[in-house]
Amino acid sequence: MSDFFEFEADFASSLRCIPMIVRYKLDTCGVKLKLSHWNHLSASERQTLVRQPCSTAAEIQSYRSQLHQLVQSHMGEVPSDLPIDPHPDWMNETLVSESVAAQAASIGQTITLDQWVNLTPIQRFALIKLSRSQHENHNFLPALREFQLIEA
Repeated sequence: MSDFFEFEADFASSLRCIPMIVRYKLDTCGVKLKLSHWNHLSASERQTLVRQPCSTAAEIQSYRSQLHQLVQSHMGEVPSDLPIDPHPDWMNETLVSESVAAQAASIGQTITLDQWVNLTPIQRFALIKLSRSQHENHNFLPALREFQLIEA
């Protein structure tokens, strides 16, 4: 899998916005990184945050520490901490997220439990984020197509 989704193509090469893979890691490690923080980071630092693993307890702590240090060094402040959900919706394979189901219904689509189960956690995460954010709703339908949940 690429580091970026197709629906992120308009900004993925420049990394001017925080990509889903980093947003996923931010939720995993409990850090609220503002776009202004992101934009103060160098291109190589952004790329490192895209590529750096953030799955095991040690990786999560390392990622969190690195984020704090980077923002501190560039902006003189530490980003806010967020509570870490021990059972996030994107890891729940037994129920389609309510926000995803509602957003799909609003555009005349349905996501079945079988489809939900077959998505990766990062794909489910992306759909949840896209279904909750008013300014990102325009990427919800392209994401459904990209994830082969509806016909292209």
